[in-house]
Parts: sequence; structure tokens; C-alpha cells
Amino acid sequence: MEGKVERASSEKRWTFKRICVFCGSKPGSKSIFSDATVALGKQLVERNIDLVYGGGSKGLMGLISKTVLDGGRHVLGIIPKALMPYEITGKTIGDIKIVSSMHERKSEMAKRADAFIALPGGYGTMEELLEMVTWSQLGIHGKPVGLLNVDGYFNSLIELFDKGVEEGFIVDSERHIIVSADTAEELMKKMEEYAPVHDAVTSRRSWEEEQSSGIITYGRAQ
Repeated sequence: MEGKVERASSEKRWTFKRICVFCGSKPGSKSIFSDATVALGKQLVERNIDLVYGGGSKGLMGLISKTVLDGGRHVLGIIPKALMPYEITGKTIGDIKIVSSMHERKSEMAKRADAFIALPGGYGTMEELLEMVTWSQLGIHGKPVGLLNVDGYFNSLIELFDKGVEEGFIVDSERHIIVSADTAEELMKKMEEYAPVHDAVTSRRSWEEEQSSGIITYGRAQ
């Protein structure tokens, strides 16, 4: 089920059962990227949160999945069949679901996770992050979307979002769809406190109703 909001004292807080992490299939050029990935994995373990990820065993994908699995939490990798020779070496980590396309991969990730976090990565990571942001803007989901800005990796992207607000392409309230922080612990705390402030373009019910017309939608995690 989708992450639920429970009251802690007088404030509403999210509790997460599963979080989807988007990240690179490469380790990056600095050890700080790997260190931050391990730190995030340990945060998930400490909070009893399972992992949904891209299914690869290399780079930061392999590191986050191994950290969470070694910590005793469930790991589900979702990967298109065509990418298996490129992103998996040796044994797979955790359970693997093979899908037919990148679109199906994101659909499955969205359905199975209660929130999303992006670590440093390349084009694919950024595309996955931005699609989850867009789906929130549209009203397809209302789940937190987090950005772990390790060593300022995403500074230029964040500046682009701010430029979009300045130039009138992004509504200010929609700019706050993304929750960002420099450390895993700070990011998790911010995501637990996340409260949407933007008005969705349309209701989730409208998207769900399209399912009867044969259009794939992305609702609550199963």
C-alpha cells in the first residue's frame, strides 16, 4: 500500500514501507558518491524500509541494493530485459522483476514504492527523477520525491528549476515538489515531513478512470 500519514505529536508524518531509489549504474569519479549511497542504504535499514531500484548490480545501483539486502531488508530490482547484459554482472541482488521496456520499468517502480529518491547518476537517473516530479505535478501520485544532493552534484539542476520559476514556466508551489538535502539522514527527515503544497493539474481519480480505457496509470503501490 502507499506510504501512510500518521500523527506524531501534533504533526503529520509519512511512514514508508518501500522507497524507490534512482541512481547510476556507474560509481562516479569520487568516493563521496559511494559513501553517500551506503549512508542512504543504512538509513533505509534503520527505518525498516525495503528497497525498489533499477535492478543493476554495478555502480551505485549495486552498492545501494547490497547495503540494504545485507542489512536484512527486502530488495526488488526492476530491469528491462535488454539492459540485463549491461547492468548486471555476476549474481543478481535481491529479487529481480524483468520487464519489456523502460516505460514498464518506471510504471512498476511507481506502483511498488511509497516514495522516490534520486542519488547521483546519468541521463537515466535524471529522466526517472523528472518523470516522478511530473507525475506529482499532474496528480498521478502524491508521494514524496527526494533528491540527495551529494557534494553539490545536482546544484545546476536545482538552479534550472529555480530558473524555470523565475521565467514563468514552473509555478512556485510546484518547485517544492522536490525535497532536497545534502545528507541521507537529513533527506529522510524532510521526506517524512513532506506535505504537498501544489495543486495537481487533475485528480488521481481521473487518471485511474483512464485505466478502463486501456491506458496504463500509476496509482497506489501494491
